[in-house]
Amino acid sequence: MKVMKKSELLELKDFLILWSTQSMSQLGSSMTGFALTLWLYERTGSSLSTAALAICSYAPYVLMSVFAGALTDCLDKKKTMLGCDVFAAVCTVIVFVLFQTNRLRVWHLYVLNGISGLMNTVQQPASEVAMTLIMPEQYYQKTSGLRSLSNSLISVLNPLIATSLYAFAGLNGVIAVDLGSFLVAFAALLFFIRIPESKRDKREGVFVLAREGLMFLREHPLIMDLILFMSGVNLVASAFDAALPGYVLPNPKGGSSVLGIVTSCSGIAMIVGSLVVSFLPKPKNRVRVIYLTMLFSLGTENFLLAFSREPAVWCVGQLIGWILVPVMNANMDVILRTSIPVELQGRVYACRNTLQFFTIPIGLFFGGFMVDHVCEPFMRTYGDWPILRTLFGAGKGSGAALMMLILGVSGSSVCILTGKRLKKYQYIEK
Repeated sequence: MKVMKKSELLELKDFLILWSTQSMSQLGSSMTGFALTLWLYERTGSSLSTAALAICSYAPYVLMSVFAGALTDCLDKKKTMLGCDVFAAVCTVIVFVLFQTNRLRVWHLYVLNGISGLMNTVQQPASEVAMTLIMPEQYYQKTSGLRSLSNSLISVLNPLIATSLYAFAGLNGVIAVDLGSFLVAFAALLFFIRIPESKRDKREGVFVLAREGLMFLREHPLIMDLILFMSGVNLVASAFDAALPGYVLPNPKGGSSVLGIVTSCSGIAMIVGSLVVSFLPKPKNRVRVIYLTMLFSLGTENFLLAFSREPAVWCVGQLIGWILVPVMNANMDVILRTSIPVELQGRVYACRNTLQFFTIPIGLFFGGFMVDHVCEPFMRTYGDWPILRTLFGAGKGSGAALMMLILGVSGSSVCILTGKRLKKYQYIEK
């Protein structure tokens, strides 16, 4: 494995500082979110209530991204990031004060999560553009791998550290770590990182700029088709996330600890994939890599889980299903950064966020609804048929196994049909 040279480290100094400290802050925020989920479940005993917590933070992101990205293109990127970080920290402090005074209520969390989600809607496109401005183009693939690595580490470490801290120090301890990580990231961005100015058009209104982002996508069908392809992938993947607990928990060999292990395997796979992609050579056809990696992921994991009753196979399925995701992300990232002018990236990335991620809440609802109201009732009625019992097992959880098969077929179909459309494009890298 090749190590970065000293000259490369110097060229990427600003990126490495921003990436590492923001990742630390993101880990702290994720830990607080996980701890609040535990607190909320202890208080209500309702899975729907905890799901609503995520929806409240995600809804503003999907609904307002188009306009937030246009606003980002009008603003100074560094000041925008600092302001959003402060606002998010204030929300965390409010939670801490309410908890300390025994006044924290469920609706407080919904409102504060909605506000934090709105701030993230503005910060995310500003951060994407800032990353483009501080790193040389030849390092796009390498840095994308590093960012995937940090995201993967967060997905693995977040529940482990948050659960341990919550058990020993309670919600106070988790929030203290979160605020400490915020201070480190804030100080690093404020004092040690210079983000070059990009061209900003202050003469146009936010709605005009948002329209420009949509028009750019309309005029660049390759990028639009890639985004729509990923929205289909996200629909299937989020439905899988909703079905997985109903598949693992009722299984005689499953349970909450097994679910935690199986879930962590996806993070481990992404860590390995992120390390690999950081050192891969530039592919000849990035578009082809994107849809083939997703075909492999969606066309293996779902089928392995659908027809297996062994936790070891579930873990293997997660590893196979997620190991190539960083490869896809890196190639998608390079295409977007090299195709979209930096002065348009805020509004275009924001439009991308809305179009690519709006299917996630739909998929979560669809997956849960299908398992609870279609697949499980079907297996209760017809599960004694020998072929169904052989394929999906018996009892509660067999319906979720049937759902895995449906998702495997759906995901493979999305990749095959869209792959035929994407083959016509010839992406030429600058």
